[in-house]
Amino acid sequence: MQPSRVFIVGSGVVGTATGTGLLAAGNTVTFIDISMPRVRHLQAQGLDARTELDLASEPDSFIFLTLPTPNVGWRYDLGAFTAGTAAVGRALAGSSAQHTVVVRSTVSPGTTEGLVRPVLEENSGMTAGEGFRLASNPEFLRAVSAAEDFSHPWMTVIASRDPQAVARLRGLLEPFGGEMRTFSDPAEAEFIKCAHNIFNATKISFWNEMWLVAQKIGLDLDPIAATVAKSAEGSINPQYGIRGGAPYGGVCLPKDTCGFLGYSDAIGVDMPLLRAVVETNNRLESVVKQEVEAAGKAASGIKTA
Repeated sequence: MQPSRVFIVGSGVVGTATGTGLLAAGNTVTFIDISMPRVRHLQAQGLDARTELDLASEPDSFIFLTLPTPNVGWRYDLGAFTAGTAAVGRALAGSSAQHTVVVRSTVSPGTTEGLVRPVLEENSGMTAGEGFRLASNPEFLRAVSAAEDFSHPWMTVIASRDPQAVARLRGLLEPFGGEMRTFSDPAEAEFIKCAHNIFNATKISFWNEMWLVAQKIGLDLDPIAATVAKSAEGSINPQYGIRGGAPYGGVCLPKDTCGFLGYSDAIGVDMPLLRAVVETNNRLESVVKQEVEAAGKAASGIKTA
């Protein structure tokens, strides 16, 4: 791999793991953060860390946005993320090189093109795809093992409208190994990251609901869950249940979801997640039925309201 010039904008857990991993692979890495204590901490480790991004004399570089995007209630707080992106835009304005800006922070689908691109263009006076390249490369790092996860990824996702941006990122990240998937729409990569975390959260919540039932009736859930993890097709078949737009049917799934809800209610255990599973499926059944009826009327020439 040809060594690259890399800037990490936002040097928390994700930024530090990303930067140190790329540095260990032979790249030249500079960490950027507005927190002086964090910068001093990185400098004490012998790392190049600064409070401001200066691209005036830099060659073509990768600029990773690893800025915080915490939630505030039911939304992402993009205040720090937007401010950091604007600072990158101002730095781009003073550079004659063509840099690749990479959104690595977790953001809602559409943020790379709907927020990052216009903020960079406004502050740089450049156009994405011409003055700079833009891509999404969400992280899949666990806080307790972020450095190890970056160095040995199980999955790398890259997305950009610009094929050259995809190719450049592939060249930078492919040597780390793991499966690599590329997309042409950054929103796809952003959606993958959100769905990835939400799926994990849902699985944890599911087994916690089951734990409440097991506790109520005096059973040890651990061997039960370990067995189901090996017996359920949803666990062992990665293709099972992932095709959206189709409700579950047959005999077993409707019967056992509804039947178990009645059982849990009888023993005094509330299962809101399981109830939501049934409600979501019923709603989708209604949607599919309406679509089928509309298609049938359209085929027979009957106008719908």
